[in-house]
Amino acid sequence: MISEKKIAVTTVAFSKDQELVNTLKSYGFKTVKTNTQGKRFTKDELIDFLSDVDGAIVGLDKIDESVLKHTKNLQVISKYGVGLDNINFQDCEEFNVSIVHTQGINKRSVSEQALGCMLMLSRNLYITANDLKRGFWNKSGGTQVSGKTIGIIGVGNIGKDLVELLKPFNCKILVNDIIDQSDYYNKNGLIETTKEEIFKNADIISIHTPLTEELKGFINKKTLSMMKPTTILINTARGGLVVQDDLKWALKNKIIAGAAIDAYEVEPPTDQEFIEIPNLIATPHIGGNAKEAVKAMGITAIENLVNYFQKEK
Repeated sequence: MISEKKIAVTTVAFSKDQELVNTLKSYGFKTVKTNTQGKRFTKDELIDFLSDVDGAIVGLDKIDESVLKHTKNLQVISKYGVGLDNINFQDCEEFNVSIVHTQGINKRSVSEQALGCMLMLSRNLYITANDLKRGFWNKSGGTQVSGKTIGIIGVGNIGKDLVELLKPFNCKILVNDIIDQSDYYNKNGLIETTKEEIFKNADIISIHTPLTEELKGFINKKTLSMMKPTTILINTARGGLVVQDDLKWALKNKIIAGAAIDAYEVEPPTDQEFIEIPNLIATPHIGGNAKEAVKAMGITAIENLVNYFQKEK
């Protein structure tokens, strides 16, 4: 019964939204505790927070055997957001913990940020605005996004939504994904190709893949060196996809023209020199955090959690 269940919410965005918290509590759970500290938990803090609960709404916290062996009552994890690389599904299965999630909830929030970064870096809006604040009148207006060659690596919910947003710009769009989506590509005038061809030919590259062992660090010195000196790189996916020191090298040595990074292998990032590179837009993992997306992800996470317990025999 729901009235007997204890629930924990680890994610900061959900915990700060009182409307979402009240909605979760309205279902009559025995206990609902939220992340009132407003911080990413350490492993020990996460273990303590989840130690006595039956269900959890989890964002980016790493869930694996080292946590699950201390959470004897945990039955279900409801994913807040869409990325699942922080959850070890095999470990969850071994500990009889179910994972409930819904894909694509925050796709427009992320795709809008990717497009915004493309425009800011292409048109030199980011650099010239910062220059003006420091007293420099920099009249370099950059280049238009319209008509350029865009490479999209990862054509899932977010990648497809970015394709929709780019349609008015009449771009040539190169795509790469591990799934055969030929019908979708043909219908939308997309050109399926290899990652290497995207690295060599795209004016702007936007990454929308999960973080897998195969893709970990696939943006590195070797692949960055394939890109044109005018190329712009956008990563609103996962930090581990990009070798941060290699991107730092590429930006400082003008191997590529600019980059926008919203996710980091370590969050918050600690390399201030990297963050302060003038042609790098560095945002604090907010791609999926538009107000509308926060609400939608929260409601979906609640519904998935409630549905699980309501179906429980």
